[in-house]
Amino acid sequence: MRTAVVLFTRDLRVQDHPALATAAREADRVVPLFVVDDRIRASGFVTPNRAAFLADALADLEEALRERGGRLVVRRGDVVRETMRAAAEAGAEAVHLGADVSAGAAARERDLARACREARVELRLHPGVTVVPAGHLTPDGGDHYRVFSPYWRAWSATALRPAFRAPQRVELPDGVDPGEVPDAAALARGKRSPGLARGGQAEGARLAESFIRDGLERYAVGHDALAADATSRLSPFLHFGCVSPAQLARRAEGRPGGEAFVRQLCWRDFHHQVLAARPDLPREDYRPHDGEWRDDDASFAAWREGRTGYPVVDAAMRQLAREGFMHNRARMIVASFLTRDLGIDWRLGAAHFLDLLVDGDLANNSGNWQWVAGTGNDTRPNRVLNPLRQARRFDPSGDYVRRYLLELEGVEGPAVHEPWRLDAEPRRALDYPDPIVHHAEAARASRARRAGDPDQASLF
Repeated sequence: MRTAVVLFTRDLRVQDHPALATAAREADRVVPLFVVDDRIRASGFVTPNRAAFLADALADLEEALRERGGRLVVRRGDVVRETMRAAAEAGAEAVHLGADVSAGAAARERDLARACREARVELRLHPGVTVVPAGHLTPDGGDHYRVFSPYWRAWSATALRPAFRAPQRVELPDGVDPGEVPDAAALARGKRSPGLARGGQAEGARLAESFIRDGLERYAVGHDALAADATSRLSPFLHFGCVSPAQLARRAEGRPGGEAFVRQLCWRDFHHQVLAARPDLPREDYRPHDGEWRDDDASFAAWREGRTGYPVVDAAMRQLAREGFMHNRARMIVASFLTRDLGIDWRLGAAHFLDLLVDGDLANNSGNWQWVAGTGNDTRPNRVLNPLRQARRFDPSGDYVRRYLLELEGVEGPAVHEPWRLDAEPRRALDYPDPIVHHAEAARASRARRAGDPDQASLF
């Protein structure tokens, strides 16, 4: 009677799960295993916001496995050691795992492969974290695509892998103690954002269905509108694998509005293949950075707290603090403001995002921050976003700003984006700061710091 272990990491679902589906098809008994990794917890990566979402996802996965006759087996400690211990206790012949791309994930897979060889247990790696596996597409003469457009062309021409049905039955071997599914407090202590979304595959499936049905057609024209909130809001569910990226791509492909959304899934894959090739991406500049970053604790604190005096920047930072989420266009605006207007190292901004974002993902977070900062994969590294133009274009009525900046609730018209233009008395009544920097001057200084060609910069 064959027995297999399925090690869940950030693929917390039963639908379209290649590792689980394969193990359930090939083995008579399956141990669905999740290990609370003490090393990741000690690193601080499991923040209160992500811990809350993770706890929801684990509880939901446990329920889905119970419905199929199984249980989620939870252990705590070193992932490799606990996986091999579970395999030995169950008499498992194989361990199935979804392949991942970070340096930590790669090290875990190497250590697990060595331990499995020593124990004469088969290790099977499966796709599932991305639509197209990292490393599957490579350019001539290179190990990864450095520019998105040719990657998009190659990616679009690649046939999607077949879908994997959720197993009807998952039988746990006799004598295996499932342990306790941890709650959020057991995963990370600390204050979480008050407006967090609920996690789990059931909520992810509901949200995906709603978006495909009601939001996809408008996505191409509306996803940049800040107040409309017309994005899918699926990024946390993708990060934890509560929904399958490949399944989303299959459902959106060919539908009205689908190409624009599928392109964003491709961007996600793009950053993952960059991280797979450059594991130091979260720490090191992808391309050389000319000039020096500024040390300015006061300005960084003002940015972090949403007190820069630029309403669209401050509203976005308040959204992050309140929801553990930020609109994608707003992420670009605040990242440009920190790195270009304030001249502060992108790594500080990326770390703050990882502190609060539920969808905090090393590949996407590092890749996008470097793209905006001009050290990453942008083919126009001197690009600068003008926060006022961005606000007027993507929040013309100021509804997004007023939603998150209570100080400006009663301000109407253009003044909602430029409150410093109000008369002295109304300005004092707002309790809102003046701008901490003048954008045009800061942009010129940013170009000078980079020692690049100022004519290539685009202030839009």
